[in-house]
Amino acid sequence: MDLKIDVSQEAIQQPLNVFLKFSQHPDCVAARETAQALKTLAQAARGVAASTNDPEAAHAMLDSARDVMEGSAMLIQEAKQALIAPGDTESQQRLAQVAKAVSHSLNNCVNCLPGQKDVDVALKSIGESSKKLLVDSLPPSTKPFQEAQSELNQAAADLNQSAGEVVHATRGQSGELAAASGKFSDDFDEFLDAGIEMAGQAQTKEDQMQVIGNLKNISMASSKLLLAAKSLSVDPGAPNAKNLLAAAARAVTESINQLIMLCTQQAPGQKECDNALRELETVKGMLENPNEPVSDLSYFDCIESVMENSKVLGESMAGISQNAKTGDLPAFGECVGIASKALCGLTEAAAQAAYLVGISDPNSQAGHQGLVDPIQFARANQAIQMACQNLVDPGSSPSQVLSAATIVAKHTSALCNACRIASSKTANPVAKRHFVQSAKEVANSTANLVKTIKALDGDFSEDNRNKCRIATTPLIEAVENLTAFASNPEFASIPAQISSEGSQAQEPILVSAKTMLESSSYLIRTARSLAINPKDPPTWSVLAGHSHTVSDSIKSLITSIRDKAPGQRECDYSIDGINRCIRDIEQASLAAVSQSLATRDDISVEALQEQLTSVVQEIGHLIDPIATAARGEAAQLGHKVTQLASYFEPLILAAVGVASKMLDHQQQMTVLDQTKTLAESALQMLYAAKEGGGNPKAQHTHDAITEAAQLMKEAVDDIMVTLNEAASEVGLVGGMVDAIAEAMSKLDEGTPPEPKGTFVDYQTTVVKYSKAIAVTAQEMMTKSVTNPEELGGLASQMTTDYGHLALQGQMAAATAEPEEIGFQIRTRVQDLGHGCIFLVQKAGALQVCPTDSYTKRELIECARSVTEKVSLVLSALQAGNKGTQACITAATAVSGIIADLDTTIMFATAGTLNAENGETFADHRENILKTAKALVEDTKLLVSGAASTPDKLAQAAQSSAATITQLAEVVKLGAASLGSNDPETQVVLINAIKDVAKALSDLIGATKGAASKPADDPSMYQLKGAAKVMVTNVTSLLKTVKAVEDEATRGTRALEATIEYIKQELTVFQSKDIPEKTSSPEESIRMTKGITMATAKAVAAGNSCRQEDVIATANLSRKAVSDMLIACKQASFYPDVSEEVRTRALRYGTECTLGYLDLLEHVLVILQKPTPELKHQLAAFSKRVAGAVTELIQAAEAMKGTEWVDPEDPTVIAETELLGAAASIEAAAKKLEQLKPRAKPKQADETLDFEEQILEAAKSIAAATSALVKSASAAQRELVAQGKVGSIPANAADDGQWSQGLISAARMVAAATSSLCEAANASVQGHASEEKLISSAKQVAASTAQLLVACKVKADQDSEAMKRLQAAGNAVKRASDNLVRAAQKAAFGKADDDDVVVKTKFVGGIAQIIAAQEEMLKKERELEEARKKLAQIRQQQYKFLPTELREDEG
Repeated sequence: MDLKIDVSQEAIQQPLNVFLKFSQHPDCVAARETAQALKTLAQAARGVAASTNDPEAAHAMLDSARDVMEGSAMLIQEAKQALIAPGDTESQQRLAQVAKAVSHSLNNCVNCLPGQKDVDVALKSIGESSKKLLVDSLPPSTKPFQEAQSELNQAAADLNQSAGEVVHATRGQSGELAAASGKFSDDFDEFLDAGIEMAGQAQTKEDQMQVIGNLKNISMASSKLLLAAKSLSVDPGAPNAKNLLAAAARAVTESINQLIMLCTQQAPGQKECDNALRELETVKGMLENPNEPVSDLSYFDCIESVMENSKVLGESMAGISQNAKTGDLPAFGECVGIASKALCGLTEAAAQAAYLVGISDPNSQAGHQGLVDPIQFARANQAIQMACQNLVDPGSSPSQVLSAATIVAKHTSALCNACRIASSKTANPVAKRHFVQSAKEVANSTANLVKTIKALDGDFSEDNRNKCRIATTPLIEAVENLTAFASNPEFASIPAQISSEGSQAQEPILVSAKTMLESSSYLIRTARSLAINPKDPPTWSVLAGHSHTVSDSIKSLITSIRDKAPGQRECDYSIDGINRCIRDIEQASLAAVSQSLATRDDISVEALQEQLTSVVQEIGHLIDPIATAARGEAAQLGHKVTQLASYFEPLILAAVGVASKMLDHQQQMTVLDQTKTLAESALQMLYAAKEGGGNPKAQHTHDAITEAAQLMKEAVDDIMVTLNEAASEVGLVGGMVDAIAEAMSKLDEGTPPEPKGTFVDYQTTVVKYSKAIAVTAQEMMTKSVTNPEELGGLASQMTTDYGHLALQGQMAAATAEPEEIGFQIRTRVQDLGHGCIFLVQKAGALQVCPTDSYTKRELIECARSVTEKVSLVLSALQAGNKGTQACITAATAVSGIIADLDTTIMFATAGTLNAENGETFADHRENILKTAKALVEDTKLLVSGAASTPDKLAQAAQSSAATITQLAEVVKLGAASLGSNDPETQVVLINAIKDVAKALSDLIGATKGAASKPADDPSMYQLKGAAKVMVTNVTSLLKTVKAVEDEATRGTRALEATIEYIKQELTVFQSKDIPEKTSSPEESIRMTKGITMATAKAVAAGNSCRQEDVIATANLSRKAVSDMLIACKQASFYPDVSEEVRTRALRYGTECTLGYLDLLEHVLVILQKPTPELKHQLAAFSKRVAGAVTELIQAAEAMKGTEWVDPEDPTVIAETELLGAAASIEAAAKKLEQLKPRAKPKQADETLDFEEQILEAAKSIAAATSALVKSASAAQRELVAQGKVGSIPANAADDGQWSQGLISAARMVAAATSSLCEAANASVQGHASEEKLISSAKQVAASTAQLLVACKVKADQDSEAMKRLQAAGNAVKRASDNLVRAAQKAAFGKADDDDVVVKTKFVGGIAQIIAAQEEMLKKERELEEARKKLAQIRQQQYKFLPTELREDEG
């Protein structure tokens, strides 16, 4: 039955954690967990009730479980309301109240468990018994002193034994704890009575209060013991609970010992032996399965503690023996006490060492400290409740009230402090806020209670006592709530999990320690009897035997602890493993040298590179933890070195695999060598770590550990640089992947931006980008085989397209109805993103290794996957609106038809469009007319479909797309039948069907936009307008078909169709829509030439009135006007074009078109009634068009702005170079701004000043040269403006040479400045001499002079630009001079400071002189050679310099 109860007890404890989680963070997952926990609770409660023999206990368990169920139902209901209205404070308050009620019910349920109730009864009994101590004075004792003393000793022994039984019972079954706690309570009552009786023997009030104080301490320690036992029995796996129980048991023993020492009068040495035996019995529990730390000692501290305590124990054992012989019993007692403390210290160190050995095993897991200690909160809760009961008890005396108030203040202060610490440690904002708020509630309610206690202390009236009772309620409630919150498993410590191997490693230490304790107990018992009868020889022999056993066990303990030092065994294993890896990499290097390294074909180079990079990074992350562990964390050393060694096998495999895929032999060897270096540095690190062993006091090993760690970091950095360089060859793949991932993450953002369009709008753009991605994926499949180097551009295009797709997909998902469709769209767009990432990564990998067949196969698979995912996106969009999706598909089909018709026009214009079977146009006329009428019917259905169901709209869109396809085919056949001899007529006919197709495309778009909209929506008006255009164009087609064979009218018909077409194009041009792309103003200017040609053609056709000329004019006019309008609109939206210029360009574009339309209509009038007067008016119409064209060209010129120039102009090239040089100088100056003098010990302030001077002077020069080059640019622009250097030079060679001189001078200034910055940097960092700095500064001055001369060649000396230029040049010269002076001063100062140590011995002095002379001669020769070299360089340069520069140099 006990087993059943224990199983049910665990099942009841489990839901508590779930309810805590749900009450703090209610959501669907927590709700499901709560429901499951309630089911478990119900079964467990029935199990407990069925297993108990007490009907009352069974009913109490079931009633408390029912309360939990009812409360939980209310809790879930309130949580649902709180989630519906998250900001409603009232619902949040109700939720908190219900959660408190459920928590209270759960605690009641736990308290009904067998054993728990008995512990509570025992606690209550101890509390009631302890009230006997709350009196001002005790009656005198009626018993003799010896009898009272004997009773106290017996009661103390019984209570100490009962405490041990309570500790033991927590590891047993629930019935055992019930019995043990009951016995403990009874023994405590007897002990308390014996203690009070003993206090009555005291002669003075002071002695009496001292005994009472000790009894109170024993009472408190006993309550803590029962609380700890209760906590451990409820949750045996609770962190640190076992340690707390052991500590509580020791506290009981120590407090009993203190009382015995105070009260009893035995033969000297006897009570010391009894106390020692009690202490040893208490600490014995530490050695039972030590899986928790018992102190903060490190492993090596444990060894030191054992050594020190063993020495103390040895001395005290000798003292025990010696003092027992001589009969010096006080000294004997003192030695027993010292030996007892030493044995406790040895046991504690042994238990801690065993724990550290256990967790240091690589298969074990170390525990870690929780945010709060739930047991501390539970103790405080218990103490505060008991104190509050005493406060409101009518029988409490004033001293009892003050004592209770002190307890409340002490514990509430501790709770508030614990809350403060917890809130500062936690990263959870909800928990942080809750701890702070709970602390405030406890503090406020405590303050209110203290006020009422003060009032009660002044007047013990019933009214004041009632106020005090009222004030305790909020305090108890606040403390209970805080205790419940603190028991959340989220804040609990995690106990260590010691493996079976770790337990085996602990065994020798534990066995030695247990043997030591056992033999020590026997030794003290034997010494106790010898103290009374020192003349007993057999007892002395027994004492010697026990002493020998204690010594042997301590020696065994020390040996075991030393042998089991954490990490040593793991270091040996790891060293062996890395040695094997080094041999493997050496074999691979030999194979690479002989060109016989086998290529790995089972994996792609990209995957290998990722593996290698991640392994190297992980190794890099372990370096510092291993160094830290080796210097002072022995318990972590084994874990860390084992982890490090585990990475080296995959490291070698990945490195050899990457090397095998590399085509370049040098790269192969670099990777293999660097991998070997990393392995060797790791080996060195392990040797150093093993030597250090985690001992913080082994200072002599710490330098070696630091050095090995640094070498290992450098090896990691080297191999990472190599891998990053290899990755950079892939291009910007990493950036692309990040861009796609970022776009995907935006899809998950809770609230998308406010939609600016409808689902249909976003549906259209998503379809467009999805199809673009599919096309790119297909191209990547092709290029992977033919041109892998082009994959980078395609991957970039895919990244851009996906970015747009994700944004539009998010909006489409937000506007889709129902929500399930939106979720489906979002999910599928995300899936497509994953596919794009994989494809981009494979593209990057293939660029690195273009011959890798495995990666090619992977890329093709990824491309196919992307195509499939695109189709899934499209199907999700279709589910959103089948009708509009069909419209999008139809529009795509029509776009394809228009493109096909453009191609047919090209063939017709080239004269290659011929009939295949000698057909005539008459054979196709009827078919064209019939299909055109069918298209009209489809158009009507399409227009009406916008207001009907999606299915009907989809059907109409599909039908119209099929019909236009058929009509285009029959019209093409009809045009071909006209024969290639009449290409212009062919073009007229194809243009007619092209107009119809474009009108249908616009109509489908308008239908899609108007779908499901009300009749008064603006999109409906657009639909009607599109329908009218469609009807007009179909009518025009029918007229054209009828007029094609009539030579007298077909020209006129073509002109009418063109006029209608131009009007429609003008409508599009005048719309507010912004073009998708822009073109340059030059393009707009170029397109006006077509208008000029078409105008001349129209005038000629109007004069000749020939149908052929009119047809040609009609066809040319179409293209010229259309191209001009498109180019004009695109150019007007070109970047940096002002609103005024844009409006002007659009106005003249419209005027030009209107003028041209008037011209064509006038030609149409002349065709119908040709008269000389009408023909004479053609010139006026053409002039109007020409005037509009001129205005349009001027507007385009204005678009270019004043900054626009001919890029081929030599002077422009010169200016560009000057500005480039200035940018280069500014970049160098920015680099200088970031420099700081190198860190070094302070010597002389002048030297430090010098380094600052170098930087300041170099910055000044950089700024001055930048200003100089910009001034040169301005001066050159002034020359162009003055005409001294023409935009298109008359003597190109002369001005070009001047420009070339200016360019080379600007480049020299930039190069010299860059060299100066490098020299300044090197000088500041201590890598270059002052001489190099001086030389660089002089070179800047020389190149500046050359630039000034080059600018002066054609300039006006009095111009503003030249003055600025001269001033800038002077500034550079001044800055250079400053730097030279500073550097020379430092160089001379350094020379003065250099002290020469002269040798005093004669022979040494002579040798020193000879060496100095030799060095001087050598330097003189080097100086002479350097002068010759400089002279040669200048001679070569002077050949290319003008005379002025040489004079300036001189």
